[in-house]
Amino acid sequence: RLGLERADTAEKALNVIVDLLEKYGQGGNCMESHMAFTYYNSFLIADRKEAWVLETSGKYWAAEKVEGGVRNISNQFSITTKIDREHPELKEYAKSKGWWDGEKQFDFAATYSYVNTARMTTSRGRYCEGYKLLNKHKGSITSEIMMEILRDKESGINMEGGFMTTGSMVSVLPQQPNLPCVHFFTGTPDPAR
Repeated sequence: RLGLERADTAEKALNVIVDLLEKYGQGGNCMESHMAFTYYNSFLIADRKEAWVLETSGKYWAAEKVEGGVRNISNQFSITTKIDREHPELKEYAKSKGWWDGEKQFDFAATYSYVNTARMTTSRGRYCEGYKLLNKHKGSITSEIMMEILRDKESGINMEGGFMTTGSMVSVLPQQPNLPCVHFFTGTPDPAR
């Protein structure tokens, strides 16, 4: 939200987020209950001309400029070896922790998480299911199709139970500057409503 408020391009919003991350860090409980549950954040950042994926781990981060196709984020890292911008100490920190030997190609998702990156798009899970649904409609995604994907409960994209999806947003960003951008937000905790 602060990126949207303070920047007029996707890359400037990325700068706002990483500057705030460096200054204030992140964390805190992700639930209102007394159970301690924290995780680090991922962001899809887009404007009329470009899009970025930003993924964070503590104060460390990697960003990938989206060059085409479809991208999604969902409770796991998706940036692997194509890193267009990064925290200046990202690789050195991984080396100091023994997560990366400094010799093989650096893979952000493999280094900073427990996910087997070779299986990310084939295993059952929110990321994989989102990837499949987006690719099913690749080249013909409309706001209505995007809303349908975000409402999908069978895939786990729209979560129910103890961990609920609390909101969704769909934006239409025409490349022609004379056309207005349109943003749809859910008004309830369940996007299927």
